[in-house]
Amino acid sequence: MTIAPTDLDSVRRPVAQANGLPNAHYIDPVVFAEERDALLFSQWAGLAVAADVPENGDAKPITFLGMPLLLLRGRDGAVRVFQNICRHRGMILVEEARKIEGAIRCPYHSWCYGSDGRLVSTPHVGGPGHNTHEAIDRATLGLIEVRSHIWRDVVWINVTGDAPAFEEAMSDVMTRWAEFEQPVYHGGADSTITLEVQTNWKLAVENYCESYHLPWVHPGLNSYSRLEDHYNIEQPGAYSGQGTLVYRQVTNENGEPFPDFEGISDKWDTAAEYIAVYPNVLLGVHRDHAFAIVLLPEGPGKTVENIHLYYSQPKTDSGLRQRNTQLWKTVFEEDIFVVEGMQRGRYASGFDGGRFSPAMDSPTHCFHDWVAAKIQTHRSLSDAAE
Repeated sequence: MTIAPTDLDSVRRPVAQANGLPNAHYIDPVVFAEERDALLFSQWAGLAVAADVPENGDAKPITFLGMPLLLLRGRDGAVRVFQNICRHRGMILVEEARKIEGAIRCPYHSWCYGSDGRLVSTPHVGGPGHNTHEAIDRATLGLIEVRSHIWRDVVWINVTGDAPAFEEAMSDVMTRWAEFEQPVYHGGADSTITLEVQTNWKLAVENYCESYHLPWVHPGLNSYSRLEDHYNIEQPGAYSGQGTLVYRQVTNENGEPFPDFEGISDKWDTAAEYIAVYPNVLLGVHRDHAFAIVLLPEGPGKTVENIHLYYSQPKTDSGLRQRNTQLWKTVFEEDIFVVEGMQRGRYASGFDGGRFSPAMDSPTHCFHDWVAAKIQTHRSLSDAAE
């Protein structure tokens, strides 16, 4: 079943005259599939973090918009992403996260792959006792690799393989945070939060972009980092978000904070920034820690938020880490009822996408405009190909 394309012209208007995205972009499976191709497969999208596979040989299966993928740290230490299927009959290779001690063996016919993706063994492929056949060229039948890049420990993938080079596509945000272009260290198991939220992934992005909701949704945070202390961040076509001029460090029982990142400018003594890098990665930087949130869409109305906290040094106070994680967990959980409520609201047939406050919502409109532009381009290319 197909539907007529949604009208996105009103979304592209200036913020004071624009509507938000139509309801179908949050609840319709056909539109969800269109957005998968236009917004997620064809861009540099977040999949995971390199810390998910900390040691050589570690493998983690991840389903990304229905596609079975395998995050793998090879024996050479390099993190790669492969399709998690055997090249013989398409069987799933790795069912759960584990360490690959030898080869990756297909449980169906025992074809085996190295940690670099090479096909290394094809038992009985030429008949009983014959492990080769002239029709099976192992050199061309390795695991299908998905184009990937690691930045700020996030594993970004480009499924279609035709996006601009990562450094070109992300040049604006990389330049903005050039001071933080230094190693970050994952806090470990106590610095990971997973939230399953009954909402469309875009609503999680939209909510993250703006500070307008702070006084009502985050009263604790707003008590010291007030609404009036925040500013909008916008780079059309790339990212948007918010910053604060008042950042209060977490300290331990002795009043000691985490160590600062090295060489950063004085503005970060009191400032912090939170940016949604399109399409699905939410990043935060502070003088003494950072975080990355990778949004994994699991359908029009379900999103998994994988949240990871990072520090400037590999060893930090575990009690302080746990306190910091709990503080952020509280903040992120406070947003759940909002994004789930907006998702339910998208079933109101008379809703026209809503309006934007030009003063407070422009980062969210910036994201909507990017979504609409990418979809319109995708539709034009699809029509030209027919």
